[in-house]
Amino acid sequence: MKRNAVTIAVSFLLTLAVFVLMDGHFLSKRAEASELKWVGCGITKKAFMKELAAAYEKKTGTKIIIKGGGATKGIRAVAEGVADLGGTCRHKIDVPEEKAAKLHQVAWDALVVVVNKDSRVDSITTEQIKKVLTGKIKNWKEIGGTDSPIKLYVRKGRISGVGLMVREVIFNNPDQEFSPDTKIKRSSGPLERAISHDLYGIGMTGISSAKKRKKLKILKIDGVAPTKDNIMSGKYPFYRPLYLVTKGKPAGEVKNFIEFALGPEGQTVISGQGTVNLEEGKVLGIK
Repeated sequence: MKRNAVTIAVSFLLTLAVFVLMDGHFLSKRAEASELKWVGCGITKKAFMKELAAAYEKKTGTKIIIKGGGATKGIRAVAEGVADLGGTCRHKIDVPEEKAAKLHQVAWDALVVVVNKDSRVDSITTEQIKKVLTGKIKNWKEIGGTDSPIKLYVRKGRISGVGLMVREVIFNNPDQEFSPDTKIKRSSGPLERAISHDLYGIGMTGISSAKKRKKLKILKIDGVAPTKDNIMSGKYPFYRPLYLVTKGKPAGEVKNFIEFALGPEGQTVISGQGTVNLEEGKVLGIK
């Protein structure tokens, strides 16, 4: 009798151990399934992505790991399948590396001209910024500043989110050459930080990141400030779309997140960051 009781107890413990191991395995699988990887441009990240990911995790339990890398990486990493989601502030270009990516517009951003906060200049015209970028204007006194040389900062490469869109939005020419006398920065963050510490610096970036830097001044364009109202109405001229990226047609948890971002909850989160959502920017159309 005693031996039978021991046998039953051992059998019970072994069965329990199997169930614990199996449950741990399935919990692990569920944990893996409830985590997505996002890569993309810093402007998209600062425009809404951190807050959108937090809201989605609170609602669903799915955590989104956010990594930078730039707009091009946000498209190509997803197309290659090394990330679940991406973020980009430029459209796709016709190259094999981006063919598999699908873009989903979720918001609007604006390209802005930034200078040091202590600069005397508050506004610039479209023609003036064209001439600054191409090196035809080289001194601050030509645009209302002191008699000092302009130090132009630009993004590295022609297909970065800012680099490509500045060429297309302002010059209507994706191959536009900029002045050879420039200080080249690998991404928008270093460009913004450099101008923050250079009284004679000037450059272009996205409003979503620039507005969060206290040592930068954002210039008016043709007398129009890039306020949220002016961007959503189209009064401010240099607006552009912001996208989430998937590999082809989204499915599963990726599809759920895209639907969340495009739905009322996600669009409310985006607007709450001071970013123009799709409804607010409806007069701008969908790009």
